[in-house]
Amino acid sequence: MKPVYLDYHATTPVDPRVLDAMLPYFTEKFGNAASRQHAWGWEARDAVDAARARVAALINASASEITFTSGASESNNLAIKGVVASRRDSGRHVVTSAVEHKSVLDVCKAFASDGCEVTVVGVRPDGMIDLDALERAVRPGTVLVSVMAANNEIGTIQPLAEMARIAHAGGALFHTDAAQAAGKIPLDVVAADVDLLSLTAHKFYGPKGSGALFIRRRRPRLSIPAQIAGGGQEGGLRSGTLNVPGIVGLGTAAEICRLEMGAEAARLAALRDRLLQQLTARLDGVHVNGTMTPRLPHNLHVSFDGVEGEALLMALGDLAVSTGSACSSGSQAVSHVMEAIGATGDRGRASIRFGLGRATSDDDIAVAVECVTSAVSSLRRRSAPAGAASSAPGR
Repeated sequence: MKPVYLDYHATTPVDPRVLDAMLPYFTEKFGNAASRQHAWGWEARDAVDAARARVAALINASASEITFTSGASESNNLAIKGVVASRRDSGRHVVTSAVEHKSVLDVCKAFASDGCEVTVVGVRPDGMIDLDALERAVRPGTVLVSVMAANNEIGTIQPLAEMARIAHAGGALFHTDAAQAAGKIPLDVVAADVDLLSLTAHKFYGPKGSGALFIRRRRPRLSIPAQIAGGGQEGGLRSGTLNVPGIVGLGTAAEICRLEMGAEAARLAALRDRLLQQLTARLDGVHVNGTMTPRLPHNLHVSFDGVEGEALLMALGDLAVSTGSACSSGSQAVSHVMEAIGATGDRGRASIRFGLGRATSDDDIAVAVECVTSAVSSLRRRSAPAGAASSAPGR
């Protein structure tokens, strides 16, 4: 079997068009964007400005509202720590959800040990945020609500506008980690009334180590303190010499996604649905984790009765998938996301995340179906009691 990559949630390859745009900025266009005295610096500055405008256009923001970072984890840290520090006089309470990325949950956990109160709101069994619980959690003294736009494991898309409305009604700001959503589904920070939004290039065919944070500058104009001091780059919010090639790559990737993601989303959703249909046709005991609508078009997260997750991954050989977040894929424990939706025990451990991408073809889906069906069936036969009939395949 040829190797098939279906782990596009973990990372994506750099699009050749993105690489072509980046390459000159490693060699002949190598200037420092902060060098204002000569043409090399001006050229780098102009490239950064163009990329900033492209990233802004992807989420319907203004270019002045985009701060470049090293990725979504840094953006999340900058947003959450910055808001808590800047609004210390207004309160010390943060609200988040049980299914956030560790770069949000771990920051909030650190706050809790530093005298800041944190409320973690649960999700329903379908993976959607409990809006009633969110509304109850926001109270006087709540300074920030942080809930991701789309989950990195089960692909569920959260209602940004409704969550922002709840936060603002309680006097809090609203931040969303859009690492998995940006470039995959339309995002409009104006329509959704989002205050801060994090994204990263490597999730949508840009380079690793390049990301951005949207910070609202209009109605209201937000101001948060820097987490990295130094040369005063990025309006003093994030010091350090700018990664011009990476920023150019981020901007180019954002522009390609803005123009092409509608058609690509439709193509991937059709492939994803075919994958699910063929797996359920050939195997009993297949469970989809998280609602199918609304869901990221390239995501399928399923559990299989009668098999163990790590054994299944080993049996899949050259089919590159994962059991969950790439940040914790080495752990055999049930992920916090699966626990949050109540999929614990064997079901939580015997789960696979399929992430489809630009290079995914009809043939790749056929290979994946054959590989998973064969692996699950074999593992079930091995674990079945002597003389028991296997339930897969069987329909």
